[in-house]
Amino acid sequence: MTSTRAEAPLSNLAHVGFLTLPSFSMIAFTSAVEVLRMANYVSRAQHYRWSVITHDGVPVRASNGLTVKPTCTLEEAGMPDVLIVCGGTQIRNAVDTHVKTLLADAAAQGVPLGGICTGAYALMAAGLLDGYSCSVHWEDLSSLHREYPHVRFADELFVIDRDRLTCTGGTAPLDLMLNLIGSRFGQNVAAQVSEQFILERIRSASDPQPIPVDARVGFSRAELIEVVRLMEANIEEPLSLEELARLVQLSQRHLQRMFKVYLSVSPTHYYLSLRLRRARDLLRTTDASIARVTAVCGFHSPCHFSKAYRAQFGHAPSVERRQAS
Repeated sequence: MTSTRAEAPLSNLAHVGFLTLPSFSMIAFTSAVEVLRMANYVSRAQHYRWSVITHDGVPVRASNGLTVKPTCTLEEAGMPDVLIVCGGTQIRNAVDTHVKTLLADAAAQGVPLGGICTGAYALMAAGLLDGYSCSVHWEDLSSLHREYPHVRFADELFVIDRDRLTCTGGTAPLDLMLNLIGSRFGQNVAAQVSEQFILERIRSASDPQPIPVDARVGFSRAELIEVVRLMEANIEEPLSLEELARLVQLSQRHLQRMFKVYLSVSPTHYYLSLRLRRARDLLRTTDASIARVTAVCGFHSPCHFSKAYRAQFGHAPSVERRQAS
């Protein structure tokens, strides 16, 4: 997990408040809550408790039409150790003066704040993420980046920056909470919880969320999207830059320029990163030997593979395998 000044108090949290907004994501909310419940179960102790909060104490409907009870006000719940905003669809309509005031009051009292799914938007709208790094769902990344220039946006599944924690949607809150549990009780307890949910592995703060290339560059850049698709389909036997340019009927210079403008990297570097991420997935989720992973990901020299892997991830492939075991 990313080391921050707020890591200790966040890892030691015991009472989690979930501020549910209208049309919040039920899967993101339950993914977070269920990890806390299971942590209590596997450790045979009541380490965590949680409160479902709305500004007026009246339950709100999730995007799937269901409500969560019991629901209370922040005053009734008592100030939690961390207050997490649960967002979803129609987030802009859901963040009103009541929500902003509630969050500002909590921040003024030193309560760490978080957002899951689109919940980070509420913190931005209240001016509580300026100067912080945060994670939002890839669908909202482009528009929010333009709207909030003082917020630093990251591609990771979740980000913990001092007294703010933010997380993308879907099941990513599982990983966020599992990492917090691991920080407090050790990776053995976190692993026991993940095993109860039949998870192959616990993703870390360094894991990027899978952002489709068309979301990064826009659907209008059809040639660039096609090149990336060709790269993804040819991992074991990588295509040369000349071959890629020929297949999409562009000059190599034009291809280089497109990658620089829209992805801020060269085609060669992007292709290499794709292959290395694929290698990391194989090392973490399969029993394939390092030699086999080297070949499957298009590296003809184990030495070249190890050097490239270390440059990308900061450690050798063998370290990845030991961490996964």
